[in-house]
Amino acid sequence: MSAAGMPDVRAVLFDKDGTLFDFARTWNAWSLEVLNHLSGGDEALADALARAIMFDRQAVTFLPGSPAIAGTNDMVARALASELPGADAGQIARFLADSAAGAPLAEAVPLVPLLAQLAARDMALGVMTNDHESSARAHLSASGVLEMFDFVAGADSGYGAKPDPDPLLAFCDAVGARPGATVMVGDSTHDLVAGRAAGMRTVGVLTGMSGVAELAPFADVVLPDIGHLPGWLGGV
Repeated sequence: MSAAGMPDVRAVLFDKDGTLFDFARTWNAWSLEVLNHLSGGDEALADALARAIMFDRQAVTFLPGSPAIAGTNDMVARALASELPGADAGQIARFLADSAAGAPLAEAVPLVPLLAQLAARDMALGVMTNDHESSARAHLSASGVLEMFDFVAGADSGYGAKPDPDPLLAFCDAVGARPGATVMVGDSTHDLVAGRAAGMRTVGVLTGMSGVAELAPFADVVLPDIGHLPGWLGGV
């Protein structure tokens, strides 16, 4: 769908992993290292942990439906804990958050010029991720874009988690934007379903683990990456 004829867009809310940062290039190799660490070198245990989060160790990639793709950090931690007798899911979640904060990041496109272009249009910008807020802030800071956002929230920020619309509506409240004048940009159906439920325009991007066929039913448009967003908004 073209952006032409839409009400003026005044705010853009981004997912983080798979949207601002390319999912596979950022998280696949890191996840393999995490599984090796948690298994202590036990190959059978590493395989069991991988199955629990739907990760293919041989191909070094997540499988469709993995809780790591769109779920919360706590969901991933509980899945891993199920294969580690006596392990505390809360401790695993903290380990994942601390480790993820230092993960090597692969920006989907150069973020500074893109965000500057959107900000020049007087658009409020935000990030809502199902990751922890601390990890999100660490990643945005490492890329030099934290201060370019008016709102940053994670699943642990007190607003809830996607696909619920509440954290998206919290962004609208924070920046004073109507949901109908806001775009939710994400790489998963969780992002887009939340956006639709919040009354927002929805944009899918293909820098995550989902394809066009999966995203299109919930999106006003599916773009190759967020670098195409200004062009799509150009008709507004």
